[in-house]
Parts: sequence; structure tokens; C-alpha cells
Amino acid sequence: MIALKQCRLVTAVIGGCLAATLLGASLTASAQDQSAATAKDVIFARKTMMDTLSDNMDQIEAMIASNKIDLADAHEHADTVSVMLMAFPHLFPPSSNQWKPNVDRDPGSDTYAAPEIWTRFADFYKRAKDTAEIAYKASRAETEQAFKEQVAQLRVACDSCHGSYMKRD
Repeated sequence: MIALKQCRLVTAVIGGCLAATLLGASLTASAQDQSAATAKDVIFARKTMMDTLSDNMDQIEAMIASNKIDLADAHEHADTVSVMLMAFPHLFPPSSNQWKPNVDRDPGSDTYAAPEIWTRFADFYKRAKDTAEIAYKASRAETEQAFKEQVAQLRVACDSCHGSYMKRD
């Protein structure tokens, strides 16, 4: 009986310590200085995400071009695209609106995002959401033909958004 009470006491103490540790960690995280992240950091993050989106699209389109579609693998790539597109517009805080025409840019760290993203953010956000939904449908397509049709719509949606919101000059 005493051993059982001691075991319960030890369990309660350990549980209390764990709860205190978690609470302390959450308070520390909420008190962190968010200004440490710079506009260059967020631009780099969205470039990294766009590169990954592009890599997944390349894999999907290579499968379609070779006419060797592994539907399970294709679904995985499309699902990744869908998830990333849902997060993508959140990587465009106003501080990252740094487009300047006729300036030499570092393709690795400077933005190619057009200022119109911020002046028409509701449209940009909706396009990302709608495109994520197309990618999601592709990730659930039951046949190769249905998958190809969704990917064709996905490519049009991606190209349209790039045409509106990406500066190339």
C-alpha cells in the first residue's frame, strides 16, 4: 500500500514537472521577439517553398510526359503541392513588398513578387486557395485520365498566377 502511494506521488510530481516545463516553454515562445525575422528571411522562405512546389510539379509533369504515371506517387506530389499552396500566401507579409524595377537582383535572395500581390491580396489569396483545391483534386483522382485533366488545370492556374503576380524584368 505504501509503495502504491509512493508510485502515485512520484507520478504526480513527474506530471507536474512536465506541465510546468510545457507551460514555461509556451510562455517563452509567446514572449519571443518576432522582429528577428527579416523581410529577406521571409523572401528566402517563400523562394524555398516555390522551388519545392516547382520540383513537385516537374515530377508530376515528367510522369505525364513519359506516359508512365505511378498514380500513388503522383497523388503524393499533388498532395504536397496542395498543402504548400494553402500555406504560400501567408509568406507575403507587407514588409516583404520589396520589388524595385531596373535593379540588379540576386535570384537567391531578392524578390520577384510583384507589388500587385499586396494591392490585390484578396485575389492572390483566392488564387492560391483555388489552385490548392485543384491540386487536392488531382491528389484524389481515381484514374490516370482524371489525374491528367486536373494537372492540366493546375498548370493553367499556376501560370496565370505567375503572369499576374511575378515580375521577370
